[in-house]
Amino acid sequence: MSFFKGQETFSLDNKGRVNIPAKMRRALSPDANNTFVLTRGIDKCIVAYPLDEWKKYEERYARMNQFDEENRFFLRTILAWCEEVEVDAQQRIMISKKYLDFAALDNKVTVVGMIDHIEFWSPDEFERYLTGQGDTYEQIAAKVMQE
Repeated sequence: MSFFKGQETFSLDNKGRVNIPAKMRRALSPDANNTFVLTRGIDKCIVAYPLDEWKKYEERYARMNQFDEENRFFLRTILAWCEEVEVDAQQRIMISKKYLDFAALDNKVTVVGMIDHIEFWSPDEFERYLTGQGDTYEQIAAKVMQE
C-alpha cells in the first residue's frame, strides 16, 4: 500500500506536465506500474490514485447498487472524469486540459499527499481551503481524533 504525505509546489509546464515529488514517488508501490488514475476531487482539486489503489475502489464501485439514483450519479461523475496517466522518464505526469480548467491550475501546482492518493491544487485555492474552515486546526483535530 502506498502512503502519501507532505506537500510541495511545482511549476506546471506549457504541456500540462507536473513533477511527482521524490518522497511521493518513493511511496509508490511497484504494483502501481508507475501509473495513476486521475479524477475529479471532492473539493476543487484533482486526485491521482496509484493504479493498484484505484483497483480497490473499482471493486467497491462494482458492488454499488446501480439502480439507486445517487449511486448512479456518483459513479457516472467520478468515472466520467477518470483518466490513466503514466509517470514519464522525468518523473512527471500529464494533466489534461479538462483537469487544469476544473481545478484552476495555471503556472503552479501544489501537490498534497493524502494517504492512498495525491491531490493537485491551485496554490491559491489550497490556501483558501485551509483558511476557510471556520474552526481552527486544533478544534478540528480534537473533534476528528476522538475515540
